[in-house]
Amino acid sequence: MPDEPQDQHDSVGAWAKKYYLTSRALIESVLREHDLGPTQWYVLYQLANVSATKQRDLSQLLNIERATLSGVVATLVRKGLVAQVADEVDQRQRILSITDAGRALWAELPDPVGRATALSFDGVDAADLEVARRVLREATQRLVEHMAGPGSAGA
Repeated sequence: MPDEPQDQHDSVGAWAKKYYLTSRALIESVLREHDLGPTQWYVLYQLANVSATKQRDLSQLLNIERATLSGVVATLVRKGLVAQVADEVDQRQRILSITDAGRALWAELPDPVGRATALSFDGVDAADLEVARRVLREATQRLVEHMAGPGSAGA
């Protein structure tokens, strides 16, 4: 660690946050034209590219609260993009699948994440990107481990 305190607005964490917020704004602007939000896009991505998924599993996969996902799913069902049916084995569980209208929309949607990634990192040295990935991955893991430690409320 350097002896001199680093300007908090020029720290790695500050730049990670600025990148996240800026890339999210770009993603939102791309999706707004299609009347979708980022979480709706991620749900459609999962259903279009992986397969029908239990709503509970999708909540864990996307790392969002079940109540938040319920609202997102309700909106996608109302728009006719996603079907929600009871699981045959456990009627309390809901299975989500993409509808024909959802597939049609998906086929015409631009990839907002791909666009943000291309604009951000095209031309950047692969070794630099690997260092950035490694540093942020390890920093995130240390924070996750700290928060999951004894007491787990910020340890």
